[in-house]
Amino acid sequence: MRPILLQGHERSLTQIKYNADGDLIFSCSKDHRINVWYSHNGERLGTYDGHNGTIWTVDVDSETKYLVSGAADNTLKLWDVRTGKCLHTWEFPTAVKRVAFSDDDNLIACITEQRMGYQGAVRVFRINRNGTEQSEEPLSIFHPIESKATVLTFGLTPDTIITGHESGKLTLYNTKNGEELATNKRAHREILLGGGQEAMSVTTTSLRQGKFETRFWHKIFEEEVGRVKGHFGPINTIAVHPAGTSYASGGEDGFIRVHHFDESYFKARPYGDLEPEDD
Repeated sequence: MRPILLQGHERSLTQIKYNADGDLIFSCSKDHRINVWYSHNGERLGTYDGHNGTIWTVDVDSETKYLVSGAADNTLKLWDVRTGKCLHTWEFPTAVKRVAFSDDDNLIACITEQRMGYQGAVRVFRINRNGTEQSEEPLSIFHPIESKATVLTFGLTPDTIITGHESGKLTLYNTKNGEELATNKRAHREILLGGGQEAMSVTTTSLRQGKFETRFWHKIFEEEVGRVKGHFGPINTIAVHPAGTSYASGGEDGFIRVHHFDESYFKARPYGDLEPEDD
């Protein structure tokens, strides 16, 4: 599983995102830049310039037509993927920490940071798909309570939004009115984990001690099944190809590493034959 090394950012990565087809990777970082790459060979196609602060988050619609990004300059931007043109900018009191498209591509949601006396908020906007002017007013806005919301995604339908919180809980909301429909305070079962020590300590620690590696876990048996090393600093973001054939990791070192799984990975049966039995 020899990695492809993508070099195009000058500062640490914040998020990586595959498009629905899996042929493109979008990446953002603290260097105020969004890059787009071919996933099969790591060739860079272009950049999206326009933010004036750390870009925390990025998402792309199912048709790879529109891109949305959120940044520390307190803005949410909508982009034309093909031309790189910024189509619209929404401004908020605090930084945008996470963005997401709905599966039908008609809605985008974002989390704005709890800071400077402002509450953390989830805002939902309806997108005009013909590329003309967008509405400044959100379709809905609500404020998650208790633990700070840090990530979000739409549910199985655009009618619901799922938020992940600092405490580890997941909450399901009604998209239109922000009503809390369900919550689970012990919901997380990761398959791939990335991390390491605090970035400020990297220069005084060896690679072995820093634990800068991706770790694979079996989600049923909850056992570690493998590790992949390579980054020279903490891993900040991981994304898996929609078909499960590869994954990409982005680190504090500013590099993206794309790993395409070998055929032996799919043939391995460490727990024996676990295929479901016919009724």
